[in-house]
Amino acid sequence: MNDDHEALGARIDHTNELLQRMLAEVAKTPSTHAIFVDAGYLYAAAGRLVAGTEDRRAFDLDAEGLIEALIDRARTIFADSRLLRVYWYDGARRRIHTAEQQSIAELPDVKVRLGNLNANNQQKGVDSLIRSDLESLARHRAISDAALLGGDEDLVSAVEAAQGYGARVHLWGIEAPEGRNQAEPLLWEVDSQRVFDLDFFKPYVARRTAAGYEASVNRPAREDVRFVGAQIAAKWLAARGHEALVELLPGHPYLPGSVDQDLLVEAEGLLQYSLRGQADLRRALRDGFWEHLRTQY
Repeated sequence: MNDDHEALGARIDHTNELLQRMLAEVAKTPSTHAIFVDAGYLYAAAGRLVAGTEDRRAFDLDAEGLIEALIDRARTIFADSRLLRVYWYDGARRRIHTAEQQSIAELPDVKVRLGNLNANNQQKGVDSLIRSDLESLARHRAISDAALLGGDEDLVSAVEAAQGYGARVHLWGIEAPEGRNQAEPLLWEVDSQRVFDLDFFKPYVARRTAAGYEASVNRPAREDVRFVGAQIAAKWLAARGHEALVELLPGHPYLPGSVDQDLLVEAEGLLQYSLRGQADLRRALRDGFWEHLRTQY
């Protein structure tokens, strides 16, 4: 009998040891978050807030700059977590990428997922794509937190599916000029809510009929914009010093929102040309900025 008790005790001790090892490994595993953007909601709400219209044809959206701003904000909110990627959901005729959607798909850490666009320019199938991705990532423990930028009541099932597998879902919204632009049932289901205001979106949305720097009609070459980025980087480094550079480098290829905005504004002044909605030129500007800084490290 004593031998049986000793054997049972040994097995229990072994099991406890395995559990402790497993818990220790889990504790060492970093949390992971992903950002899910319903582009239909984004264009409509941000367009209404900044440009006074939901018509995409009436304004330019600097998607690259906005995505980087969202990543930067998530880095602050989920301080002890790493980004998996940004999922960008939009509609397109026969699910064929537009030129704008293609440029977004080429961005680092961004996955574009397309639903269909019907004859009335209404998105079809986007909500089911969001649910599928949220549920799959949560089920496979690929994410611990999901930041969802959207407002449709149909997203409630996506939230519930992810929560069912233990993920926390944080609803991000866009300030509405009046009333609400997010469904109440969606607000009730999520783990937290956060609304971004006019100041957050203003740098990334511009009406096409009132584009800045209209006096300049010649689009600058990418190399010219890259050179301006390097010029601004030299001034930035001279003003802030090597310690600021050391703090900035780990975030490559992303720039903090405040640095990115200062870079954009100064570059537009030097070029006398608006870079809003010019994804390729914005990328060239950042490339020039980073290339100069990295040569000085």
